[in-house]
Amino acid sequence: MNNPKYIEKTLGDYLSSVAEKYPDRTAIKYNDRDYCRTWKELDEEAERIAKGFLQIGITKGDHVAIWATNVPQWFLTLFACSKIGAVLVTVNTGYKLFEAEYLLRQSDTKALVLIEGTKYVNYCDIMEELCPELKDSKPGCLSSPRLPCLKAVIHAGDMKRPGMYNWSEVEALSASCPDTLYKEASSGISCHDVTNMQYTSGTTGFPKGVMLTHYNILNNGRNIGDGMGFTPDDRLCICVPLFHCFGLVLATMASVTHATAMIPVEAYSPVKVLKALSEEKCTAVHGVPTMFIAMLEREDFDTYDLSHMRTGIMAGSPCPIKVMREVVDRMNMRGIVIVYGQTEASPGCTMTTTDDSIEKRVATVGRSFPGVETKIVDPETGETLGPGKQGEFCARGYNIMKGYYKMEEATKQAIDEDGWLHTGDLAEVDADGYYKITGRIKDMIIRGGENIYPKEIEEFLYTKDYIRDVQVIGVPSKAYGEEVCACVILKEGETVTEEQIKNDVRERMAKHKVPSYVLFMDSFFMTASGKIQKFKLREYAIEKLSLQEESKIETA
Repeated sequence: MNNPKYIEKTLGDYLSSVAEKYPDRTAIKYNDRDYCRTWKELDEEAERIAKGFLQIGITKGDHVAIWATNVPQWFLTLFACSKIGAVLVTVNTGYKLFEAEYLLRQSDTKALVLIEGTKYVNYCDIMEELCPELKDSKPGCLSSPRLPCLKAVIHAGDMKRPGMYNWSEVEALSASCPDTLYKEASSGISCHDVTNMQYTSGTTGFPKGVMLTHYNILNNGRNIGDGMGFTPDDRLCICVPLFHCFGLVLATMASVTHATAMIPVEAYSPVKVLKALSEEKCTAVHGVPTMFIAMLEREDFDTYDLSHMRTGIMAGSPCPIKVMREVVDRMNMRGIVIVYGQTEASPGCTMTTTDDSIEKRVATVGRSFPGVETKIVDPETGETLGPGKQGEFCARGYNIMKGYYKMEEATKQAIDEDGWLHTGDLAEVDADGYYKITGRIKDMIIRGGENIYPKEIEEFLYTKDYIRDVQVIGVPSKAYGEEVCACVILKEGETVTEEQIKNDVRERMAKHKVPSYVLFMDSFFMTASGKIQKFKLREYAIEKLSLQEESKIETA
């Protein structure tokens, strides 16, 4: 195993070192708004926000949640927290009240930074519903029975909402922050401290807060950037969500560790991304297969100048070889790579190279990262398996999370006594060390790169009076990899439509969790001991919904 020299700085210190080395080079630039910063300017602005945070009572170890699309304040909150030892808690932009309340409460969030909302969800309205006390509170002095740890809500803009700070107010407070206070806060941070918590689906219970350290994400980001050959001359279009490891690590950390310019797009749309790639002379872009397909299918695709493009990452779901060839040929992304991992591994474990054949990049997820050990084990016995044998993918190294927040037992189940992370993914490895993901042991759906935990949707539907029993499964989809299907047994005498069930989920949960299909059933397939057999439900759903063709994907 090739052990690289690890970065042993905090994210805040690392940003400052990049600013010192490349003060006048572009760090971040939007092509649709007046926001462009050099590395020196970005570092200074992040320091001002960090001082503002200190002034409103945020200190080392406090949890600061960010509920926003890829706006400039997202990056500034990330870097500001890292400079004073606060922990950034990322919130899915599709979340609604049911999910937001759980995350903010379970994470012990002390301060929340949020935008007004998106076209699907108004975050401020949700917070006022969750915390009716907010409207009558002095900013920074919230006292809410439902969210007892939450004290401050910050609007990431100039709008003045009752009970909230706005962004300008926080930045202005930096002027009154004593230098001694800032130096004291910034000097006591270790690179092995937790700097980021991301909520991810697991095998049981609700989503878990994955605790990632400065060391985890900086070194993983450096490996990612190395794999794509990033330099300060590259320009990465960031159109994947920052609340995912895809955006935060594979994009942002890969850029920071190589002084690569970041060209963010607030929320993905094929036109906005193509415009950014063309107008900003981008050399790289990340995305899931459906994102690339949407761009390639644009009638005006050939009007955009993609001559500067070189590399990027495709991840999240299997990629048809036809799509990969088009990305290479029509988007000039000859160096595009595939990365596999999961949030608990911050996230990358394996990666193809820019020199691998297209067939290798489609049929496999590459070889192990430097500094990361990987193996395939028998899920029953734990025995290490050789090439060509299917088993559970396990990883160990610098990238493995510190654990799940306030979930010691779940952490022990995920990471064994020898430090191996058991991913729950089925895989096999060939004689050359290339891995192929073949399935999942754990009960999770991956739709277009979004992890969806069936139990969470089931628990919500159980709150409905018309439901007697429900099981949520994933069914195949050529467009998204998988779609959500709810298998429902109604209470006697109830008559509910498929659309009503979808609407009930849509009102309280993120859009990507709304079932694409609802199957009404009289009973579920069960073992002799009474355990529901979800794999049989999936087989039944594929046949009932005529999805046999959807399960076939050409990979090589």
